[in-house]
Amino acid sequence: MRTLAFTLVAICFSLAITACEVQLEPPQSPTPTTLQPGNTNLASSENALLYMDPSIPVDERVEDLLSRMTLEEKIGQMTLVENQSIVEQDITDRYIGGILSGGGGYPRVNNPLGWTEMVDNYQDFALKTRLGIPIIYGSDGVHGHNNLKGATIFPHNIGLGATRDPDLVRRIGSATAQEMAATNVYWNFAPVLAVPQDIRWGRIYEGYSENSELVSSLGKAYIEGLQGGDLAHHTTVLATPKHFVGDGGTKWGTATTFIMQQFMLDQGDTQVDEAVLRDVHMAPYIDAIDSGAQSIMVSFSSWNGQTMHGNEYLLTEVLKNELGFKGFLVSDWAGIDQITEDYYDSVVVAITAGIDMNMVPYDYDLFINTMISAVEKGDIPVERVDDAVRRILKVKFELGLFESPYTRQNSYSIIGSEDHRKLAREAVAKSLVLLKKDYDVIPIRKDIATIFVAGEAADDIGIQSGGWTIEWQGRSGNITTGTTILEGIENTVSADTQVYYDPLGGFDQLNDDQGNPVIADIGIAIVGELPYAEGVGDKDDLSLTEADINVINHLQERSENLIIILVSGRPMIVTEQLPLADAFIAAWLPGSEGQGVADALFGDIPFTGKLPYTWPRSMDQIPFDSNEIESGEKIPLFPFGYSVE
Repeated sequence: MRTLAFTLVAICFSLAITACEVQLEPPQSPTPTTLQPGNTNLASSENALLYMDPSIPVDERVEDLLSRMTLEEKIGQMTLVENQSIVEQDITDRYIGGILSGGGGYPRVNNPLGWTEMVDNYQDFALKTRLGIPIIYGSDGVHGHNNLKGATIFPHNIGLGATRDPDLVRRIGSATAQEMAATNVYWNFAPVLAVPQDIRWGRIYEGYSENSELVSSLGKAYIEGLQGGDLAHHTTVLATPKHFVGDGGTKWGTATTFIMQQFMLDQGDTQVDEAVLRDVHMAPYIDAIDSGAQSIMVSFSSWNGQTMHGNEYLLTEVLKNELGFKGFLVSDWAGIDQITEDYYDSVVVAITAGIDMNMVPYDYDLFINTMISAVEKGDIPVERVDDAVRRILKVKFELGLFESPYTRQNSYSIIGSEDHRKLAREAVAKSLVLLKKDYDVIPIRKDIATIFVAGEAADDIGIQSGGWTIEWQGRSGNITTGTTILEGIENTVSADTQVYYDPLGGFDQLNDDQGNPVIADIGIAIVGELPYAEGVGDKDDLSLTEADINVINHLQERSENLIIILVSGRPMIVTEQLPLADAFIAAWLPGSEGQGVADALFGDIPFTGKLPYTWPRSMDQIPFDSNEIESGEKIPLFPFGYSVE
């Protein structure tokens, strides 16, 4: 079966038929009802494998397993390693508890079969350990199973925030879970529950809104969609609300991280009192816990100078004790390394503060050895280790990993399926915010004679999907399957309508018989931002580029009516361009289904989206202060919740 599958993959690549990648069937992995750990001597008595009996209550199974574990086995369970850094035999030898794909962490062959074989192979090594504890595999499915080529890419959270539709978000969570679970990825590092207060932040599009209530409502719905009514079901995955807490409130210039460029907001310091921290930033986590969240990721950011990864008050006293969180806390990517300059001290502080699983992600030997030393010296109590492992094992049992550690679905047809793409298309249409409309320019008549479309973002799946799409930073180009906005327009108009596309907006070759420039009935300028992620997107100037401004100016000269569609991860400074447009639409980052933009443009679906963030007139208005807006000291271009009725 595996030989045939790899042959089919080779044929797919040689013929460049992407669809073939999606339709390959998964390998037949063993799914025994009762697993046998690597050391079969444990089965010497009737009760030896109590923890392997699914009829026993989870808490009893956890305690039985925990009682059998050595210190090294416990610390292994607390270790989460990046897939491209792990030595496979170390999964067995060092009892590794979890493996993850970071942004761009896909297998050598990035199709469903490649993912399944990669994860199942890691699971093989985990089940060879003395106690046969399965790994948990995680990935950032922040807008679909977005590391997998061919998966459905939904709008980023900023667009979902514009829909204000919890039912839609719940359905998207469920669809994402189905596509992830089909490749044996049962742990999703999502949703982001940040409440961003400064749109210069490079993660602004990962937040649903600047409004805590809206974030809570949609975050709760997404968690419910991912986890369903039964974590052990073959179509559900573990949610991970992130990043606890305050990552959306950092102050400009307080970040110290340098990755590709100096971060300014991302991983910075949130300088607010505890009342604001709780009311604005912590509130969504209360609903998340009530919704059954069993995994929470800790923030890179700090609170008034104290790094969150070492904040015992917030992680243990507030989150675990006061709010009653019973799941496990996972660090962000090497997050504990930033606590102090001394690695040993960082490990001690982080684990003591409440971190249960450390996303290493590279030098896991250093972490494991440091942990062993710290416990043996008494700097980390054994009771804290037991508490962490108990929380991790509980979730693994509830996920059904001990009963079904391998891929549980028998078909890849759900990945990028027609139903999921229809759902994404619906989400795109509902996420669009109509910010300006003059006359009856919208909806566009499908039988209109001539349409000019301009802008690089008009015909680029990578740009319209944004960051966290196949690669960590995303990238321009034909990076996955889907429909561009231009293709959506072409699919919608009548057979008699002429649609012309020029990325630069000049249309220099389009002249009539007398040599005069052809003037389009409608010009559609699709402009905005190139993909970015995290602090790489921290930016102190959100003006349109000169190239995009030229596209708008050129197209205005060649069109009777001009529509501007902004494809971006946040509001941008468009104050001077707005008067040039007869209609202006915020499309955010719509993902793979650009047809949804055309659905609203041509009136098949009404515009219903409302701004999830306040829209500034100029950069000197950022960040907004609610008191300044209420007093009239700062009048935004568009207020929170605005749309053309």
